[in-house]
This record gives sequence, structure tokens and C-alpha cells, in this order.
Amino acid sequence: MIDFANIRAITGKELRDALRNRWFIIFTIAFAGLALALASMTQPGGLRQSVMSYSRTTASLINLVLLFVPLIGLTLGSANLAGDRETGALVYLLAQPVSRVEVLLGKFLGLAGALLATLAVGFGLAGVMLALQGSINDAGGYLLAVGLAYLLALAMLSLGFLMSTLAHKTAAALGGALFLWLLLVFIGDLGIMGTAITMQLPIETVFLITALNPLQMFKIASILTIQANLEVLGPAGLYAADQFGGLLLPLLLAGLLAWILLPLLGAAALFTHQEKFMLKGSAR
Repeated sequence: MIDFANIRAITGKELRDALRNRWFIIFTIAFAGLALALASMTQPGGLRQSVMSYSRTTASLINLVLLFVPLIGLTLGSANLAGDRETGALVYLLAQPVSRVEVLLGKFLGLAGALLATLAVGFGLAGVMLALQGSINDAGGYLLAVGLAYLLALAMLSLGFLMSTLAHKTAAALGGALFLWLLLVFIGDLGIMGTAITMQLPIETVFLITALNPLQMFKIASILTIQANLEVLGPAGLYAADQFGGLLLPLLLAGLLAWILLPLLGAAALFTHQEKFMLKGSAR
């Protein structure tokens, strides 16, 4: 049986530790500052210009999320278990009357709360700026874009935790997280485009490869929320809109949820068996 009181206690501790972490504070300030700068650069003039300004600003915020949020989520998750394992804090925690599932869930939820705070500050400041300029014409779409960014953050956090269970050293975990970030962010767009041109892949295959990347799922879903034309995504976006129509957004949401749950379940399975072995070895 899972004791939710233990999970709440671990969640609170992890949240407080994350909010005091200097790197997390730097990430939050940088994200909020850039989001505010992007929102403040809009200068609406009339209704048409206001709508264009809102869509353009939201599209800029989407690109900002694609760079910052995966990096924050991956580094926070990957350094957590590996760091506690190196300092011995993990052995001490597991010696308490708590299960390994409770420890993992508590840590995950605590960092999830910290990521929510980062996004709330960044998007909140940008939203206030847009509202003051009269540029925010679709508050529901804007909030949905924030929700999608949070789902992406949780997916990256899950991948970070999985990386942290695979690497026993903090440096190795962070190195793996940075490599995965580069792979998803840069090779995601450029690699797919280059591979499609070189190998002359059919459009169905190109879209399938694109849809397997959680960052691309977020990007397509976010563009749908601001009611932008999917032509900006090229042939893959047009193919997706033509094939799935109104089902495209629910399918992308389901994909992001799968990217949250599956890596977290994998991390839980690895963490349980690895830590049992570790504690037996330390007892000798």
C-alpha cells in the first residue's frame, strides 16, 4: 500500500529544495525575462494587427519553450536521484519507513511543482504584458498553450528521472540529459528534414518520425491552439491536418501523456531493483 502522507512529505521537501536551488532560480529568471521581452516587443495597431501580434508572440513563446523547458526538466530529473545517490542521502532516505515507489513519486511531484512555478512566472508575466497591450484575444488558447508546455515539462522530467536511474553518477546523468536535449531539440527538426530529403521518405514516414518526438508533438499541438496554419510545419503538418482533422489535437495530447507515464514507469521499475541491490551491497 502506498502511504500518501509519505509522498506529501517528500514532495514538500523536494519542492523547497528545488526552489532554493540556484540553477533553478537562474533558469526561472532567464525564462521569465525572455518571455516578458518577447511579449513587450508587440505593438498592436488596430484589431487585425492585434490578432497578428498575439499569434506572433505566442509562436515566439512556443519556440522559447522548445529550448528552455526540455533543458530544465531533463537536468532537474537527471541530477535528482543520481545526486542523492552520490551524497548518500538516498541510502538514508530509503532506510526510513518509506517504499521506493513513494520516494520516486514524492521526488517527481516535488520537481513537477517547481516546474509549474517556473512556467507560471514566465507565462504569467507574458500574459499580463499582452493583456496590457490589448493583444491577448484568445485567453483560452493561451492557457491551453501553457498547459501543453507543462505536459512537455513533465515528459522531460520523466525522461530525466529515467536517465538518473540508468546513470549512478551525477556527471554521467547530466551528460546523458544534455545529449538527449541536443538530440530532441536540434536533430529533431534538422535531422528529420535532412533524412527525408536524402532518403526520399514518404510523407507518412516523415510524419511518424515527427510525431514520435515529444517536442514536435508539443509544437504541432501548440500551433493548433493558436489557430495558426499548419503550413508553417511543412508537408508533415499538412498531412497531419488532412488525415486526422479534429482528432489531431487529442492524439497529440495522448502522445504527451504517454511520454510522461512510460519513462516514469520505466524509472520506477529500474529504481526499485537497483536500489534493493545497492542496499544489500552496502549492508555487507
